[in-house]
Amino acid sequence: MASHCIHIPPPISSTAVSAATTVLNKLSVCKTLNHIKQLHAQILHHRLNSFLCNLSFSSSSINLTYALSLFSSIPSPPKPTFFNPFLRNLSHSSEPKATILFYKKIRHVGGRLDRYSFPPILKAASKVSAFFEGMEIHGVAVKIATVSDPFVETALVDMYGSCGRINCARKVFDEMSQRDVVTWNTMIERYCRCELVDEAFKLFEEMKSSNVMPDAMILCNIVSACNRTGNMSYNRAIYDFLKGNDVRMDTHLVTALVTLYAGAGCTDIAREFYMKMSVRDLFVSTAMVSGLSKAGRLDDARVIFDQTGNKDLVCWTTMIKAYAESDHPQEGLRVFEELCRSGIKPDDVTMESVISACANLSTMDRAKWVHLYTRSNGFESDLLVNNALINMYAKCGDLDRARDVFEKMPMRDVVSWSTMINAFSMHGEASDALITFARMKEENMEPNEVTFVGVLYGCSHSGLVEEGKKIFASMTNEYSLTPKLEHYGCMVDLFGRANRLREALEIIESMPMAPNVVIWGSLMSACRVHGELELGEVAAKHILELEPNHDGALVLMSNIYAREQRWDDVRNIRRVMEEKNVFKEKGLSRIDLNGKSHEFLIGDKRHKQSDEIYAKLEEVVSKLNLAGYVPHSGSVLVDVEEEEKKDLVLWHSEKLALCFGLMNEEEEEEKGLCDVIRIVKNLRVCEDCHVFFKLVSKVYEREIIVRDRTRFHRYKDGLCSCRDYW
Repeated sequence: MASHCIHIPPPISSTAVSAATTVLNKLSVCKTLNHIKQLHAQILHHRLNSFLCNLSFSSSSINLTYALSLFSSIPSPPKPTFFNPFLRNLSHSSEPKATILFYKKIRHVGGRLDRYSFPPILKAASKVSAFFEGMEIHGVAVKIATVSDPFVETALVDMYGSCGRINCARKVFDEMSQRDVVTWNTMIERYCRCELVDEAFKLFEEMKSSNVMPDAMILCNIVSACNRTGNMSYNRAIYDFLKGNDVRMDTHLVTALVTLYAGAGCTDIAREFYMKMSVRDLFVSTAMVSGLSKAGRLDDARVIFDQTGNKDLVCWTTMIKAYAESDHPQEGLRVFEELCRSGIKPDDVTMESVISACANLSTMDRAKWVHLYTRSNGFESDLLVNNALINMYAKCGDLDRARDVFEKMPMRDVVSWSTMINAFSMHGEASDALITFARMKEENMEPNEVTFVGVLYGCSHSGLVEEGKKIFASMTNEYSLTPKLEHYGCMVDLFGRANRLREALEIIESMPMAPNVVIWGSLMSACRVHGELELGEVAAKHILELEPNHDGALVLMSNIYAREQRWDDVRNIRRVMEEKNVFKEKGLSRIDLNGKSHEFLIGDKRHKQSDEIYAKLEEVVSKLNLAGYVPHSGSVLVDVEEEEKKDLVLWHSEKLALCFGLMNEEEEEEKGLCDVIRIVKNLRVCEDCHVFFKLVSKVYEREIIVRDRTRFHRYKDGLCSCRDYW
């Protein structure tokens, strides 16, 4: 009977065990390449080749090239269960490309991959957008029949999406036999990152119908994408879904929802989610402040602002900007003063908002104060701040200071030039606007759409019709700029003011887009000025088709009829206005003295110095009568007696403000503040007030600057900067 020999391996020597223990201990403390090399030598000396794989993995974070060389020298490739954890660690490291290099080494030494190997390799390919390597890995996965594994398929979707091959990602997604919430999220996220929000939302709807409940992460992706598009139907659909399903919302999702709805003007929905938050961070509170402010709910915005603790500069700036762009610029300056007391240093964006607040106030004392602040706090050379200063001084009626800021700027961009051109235009200095436009081109600064609005505006307010036509044509011919509504509006205004109404109508009819209320309003206003009743009615009807309750259209129609003394038609228009609860905007004039604003309405008796103001008015009228002044009652478009019309025209708000300014001139002279009387009016200056102010500037030897709804009038020595063309 043949005997069978059984091979019994020799016992492990105590020396080998000791060496192995030493190697294992040293693996965890290797910190340098020199340590790795010493340990490598010990492994080879004691023939502990099984530890080469461990050493390779340990040394990868120290020297990847050496680690890969070690791995290549392993006599037999390790099993996937051994190196898969290492692949995962590499894919999460700061060097994800090393994962792909290691994968190539595994393939080179004949290593066998399994379904757990591919997700980390594909994750690394996603991070570095390695499309071609990703395609190769996809091919290997197909060969070894692991591609149908949902984890591998999801990783492929992510890889193709990350590489910008969204169609390839969708193909893998569509061919999957089963999809979990992670897979849906991956595909939706990739659509969102590629700005394909419509496709993302379609997939979101498909997901809901496939009985997979979207989680907070998916909703966060969808909400963020919708925030970028501003599609209100998507916003509504998301809200309806959340209300109809018990979705668990984490802080990230609620923050995204508040930001979405606040930014979209859906402030009630935004507030609903905001109030559900147990902890409201600074970001979401600032989003609420911004959204409420844009919706005109400044009081609500201020409540949230005041309740927000540890406000950062962005939060402060948001509140200041909200007030600066509203009817409460003074409050914006108060918030800025609070910011300064808080110890937070403003930046250029903050200062731009503060300067804008001063511009909207149109008060020179605040303008000078903020300019001094910018110089004292290191903003003197800041481009953004200087651009805002030009605009501020222009809106405060000080064109010389605006020009001085512009000329002293160390550098200028297209905004600087455009702002200066617009400043000249709104002050009726069309020649300076055109000279600056020419300088801009000489300095190789290419004008943009805003620049052309400023130049055309200047031409329209100075009657430079032919020059305006050439500039308008140059937009397309020289600069390949497509005219927008604003540019066509300027051209309609240009022809309308010059009493070339048929050409104005031709411009409207030739526009590639539908004219808006502003353009029809410009034509209608020109028709009123030039007595073109028939065309004015046509323009008014177009306005009322667009905005049935447009107060300006109804008032101008009434004025057109009043000029023709068609009082029955005037009464019919006013009856319609009463029925629709539409009221003509009241003329309001403001003058600032001693840091305080004084406002006047027509025939105003509310001021505490009312008696003195009307006494001063009588005195001024008496002096002007000697200079040939006769009240122009044609400015009063109501059916009353002639003497009553003369009283009404004398009580216009800007005349009352002017008389108040003249009353206080001695006190102002002592303070060195009486160089100019500055008045701001919310409506267009009427013909009678225009003549009145010119005569006052001559008789009283005073310079008067009036900012009305569209431009500035600078009265001096009996003349106006508009040259009686406004």
